[in-house]
Order: sequence, then structure tokens, then C-alpha cells
Amino acid sequence: MTADPSESLRPAGRPKPGERRLQILQTLAAMLQEPSGDRVTTAALAGRLHVSEAALYRHFASKAQMFEGLIEFIENSVFGLINQITTEHEDGVAQVRQIVAMLLGFAERNPGMTRVLIGDALVTEDDRLQERINQLTDRLEVSFKQSLRRAVEQGRLPADTDVAAHAGVVLAFVQGRWLRFAKSGFKRLPAEQLDQQLDILLG
Repeated sequence: MTADPSESLRPAGRPKPGERRLQILQTLAAMLQEPSGDRVTTAALAGRLHVSEAALYRHFASKAQMFEGLIEFIENSVFGLINQITTEHEDGVAQVRQIVAMLLGFAERNPGMTRVLIGDALVTEDDRLQERINQLTDRLEVSFKQSLRRAVEQGRLPADTDVAAHAGVVLAFVQGRWLRFAKSGFKRLPAEQLDQQLDILLG
């Protein structure tokens, strides 16, 4: 989640409308990727931004809404890229490989978001946030099913392939890589030996 490059060209002073909201989300994401993995409080977030907690609540009704902003960023980024991949690649197996690589690359570039994706950052937060992440992963599984079904139709996978089971295994692989990345303090990169392991997964 990167800031607008033109921000540095703007005069210092009061942020323009929308800029403070983005700044809050960027700071929250940055705090989530710190090695201690501590729960982020609104007091700590306000302190990092040098504003009052009341100032945060002028932009977000609650901390849950801040996390929803991060999840919305993840959804828009990930599913926008999936649409791009499926448009550019006709081959169903290639689609799966590219989607997996993209999901792991996204995690590597956005460590704080990875803690949101695995639910680690949401444990003490509003239950609806985990429900939304569950919906996101369900949508990822559907994307894998569609690409795998295409691969079967193209003869790239055997006709008797259990597409649902295969999609579940691919999703579990991605989630396992996200989890290992987060639990290693972001030291074990998600895409280690990816090509070799995708060869095993996709035969």
C-alpha cells in the first residue's frame, strides 16, 4: 500500500481530504508488520501519527472500519490482478500458477496485510472482519476452481480430476505459505521453491 508519489511535492500542512484516511491505513499496515506482532491499539496508532484518538475517529467510525479499509484494499488489489491474469492467459494451468505466484508476491510486498489475510491481526477484533476474510478466501477458491475446470476442458489435466479437491489443496498451499511467512517474522519468503512445488501440486 504505497502513498501517492506526488505527496512529496505538496506543501507541508494540513492533509487534503482523503489523504489523512490513506495515511491512517498505511500506518496501520506498517505497524502490523513489526516483528513484535503486538495488537495495534488506536492509542498507539494515534501516537505514531502524532494526532489524537479523536482525530482518527473523524475518518473512521471504529477500529474495525480501519481494518475493513485494509481488507477492501486487499480485495481490490488481488481480484483486479486475478481478472488481469485470466484475461491474459488462456491456459488454465498457467492461470493457476500465475494466481498463486501473485498471491505470494502480494504477501511478500505487504507483510502487514499478510497478518490480516491469515486472521492473526483480527483475533481480538470484531468477528465480522474474520467473516469478510473467510469470504475473500472462498472467492479465491472459486477462482482456482474456474481455472482448474478450464485446464480439464483443455486437456491439460486428466478428465477425472476432482476440481473442488484440487482447488482446496492449492488454496491450502497459499494459506500455508502466508502463515509460514508471518510466523517466521517475515524471514521465510512465501515464494521459496515455488516453481518446483507447483510442479508437484499441478502435476
